[in-house]
Amino acid sequence: MSESKGKIVIALGGNALQSGKGPATAEAQLEVVKNTCERVAAISGMGYEIAVVHGNGPQVGRIVMASEAAKDVTPSMPFDVCGAMSQGYIGYHIQQCLRYALNKENRHVPVVTVATQVVVDENDPAFQNPTKPIGPFYTEEEAKVLEQEKGWTMKEDTARGGWRRVVASPKPVRIVEIDSVKQLWEDNIVITCGGGGIPVIEKMDGHMEGVAAVIDKDFAAELLAEQVRADVLMILTEVEKVAINFNTPEQKDLDHLTLLDGVKYIEEGQFPAGSMLPKVEAAMKFVRQFPSKKAIITSLDKAVEALNGETGTVITFN
Repeated sequence: MSESKGKIVIALGGNALQSGKGPATAEAQLEVVKNTCERVAAISGMGYEIAVVHGNGPQVGRIVMASEAAKDVTPSMPFDVCGAMSQGYIGYHIQQCLRYALNKENRHVPVVTVATQVVVDENDPAFQNPTKPIGPFYTEEEAKVLEQEKGWTMKEDTARGGWRRVVASPKPVRIVEIDSVKQLWEDNIVITCGGGGIPVIEKMDGHMEGVAAVIDKDFAAELLAEQVRADVLMILTEVEKVAINFNTPEQKDLDHLTLLDGVKYIEEGQFPAGSMLPKVEAAMKFVRQFPSKKAIITSLDKAVEALNGETGTVITFN
C-alpha cells in the first residue's frame, strides 16, 4: 500500500449519485455511482485514508412517496426511518461499486457503511422555520387535510404548482457512532453520515428519538472531518471551482478563498443558499477550526487534479 497522505473526508453531491437526465431509478443510480467510485478509488490509490459522506435528498423523497402511496396497505413510515432506509441502499450501492473499482486497481481495501445517527438540538431555530421540501406534490385541499391529520408543515411551491411537505434542516451537533467510525477508519473506507445522518434528539434519560428533519450533508461532513481530525475536507459538486458573480458576464472562478474573503462574499450574497452557500460555509468552518489545514471544493471529475493542486477552489485560513 502507498504511504498515507493523511485523512480525507469526501462529501458527494447529488450529481455523484444520480444523473439529471433520464428516469431516477435504482438501476440508473447504480450506473452513476460506478463512475463516482472510480474517482474515489483513484483518491485511495494516491494514499489517502478515506471516509465518504453522501446526500439523499431525491432518494429519501422517493421513499416517502412510496410509503405514502402504500398507506392503505401498510402504515406509512416515520421520516427518520425513511432517512435510515436511504442510508442503507445508497451505502450498499457505494460499497458494491467502490469494492469493484478498488479491486480493479489491485487495492483490496474493505468498504463498510455505518448507519449513522446525528444529534441535533431540539431548540435549533430551524425547527421553527422548516424549509426543506420532501416527497410528492399535493393539492391545497390535500395539504390542509395532511396538516390537520398528521401535523405536517405544508408550503406551496408556486414555481412548479402544488403543495409539498417541508421539514427542518438543523445543524449537526454530535455524531453518535463516531467512536465506531474512528475504530473502522484505519483498515476500511467508511461510508458514514449518509444524507447528513439520521437526525435524532437526545432526551434527558439518554435515549435517542428520531425527528422529521434533513441535515445538510456538507455540514455533517465538516463535523466528521473535525472529529476525526482529517487533513482535508473535500466537497464535490457539479462545478470545477467556486465562482463569484456566477452565471453572469462578470463571473470569476476562484482558485483560492480565505476566511476573510469568504465572509465578504457571503455578506454580498454571492453564494446561493440552496447550493454553494452551505458548501462554502462548511469549508470555512473546517479551516477556522484547523488553521493549518485546507478544504477543497471542486467537481467530481476533477477531484484527483484538485488534490494535486491543479484545479478546484482551495479554502484556507488566510
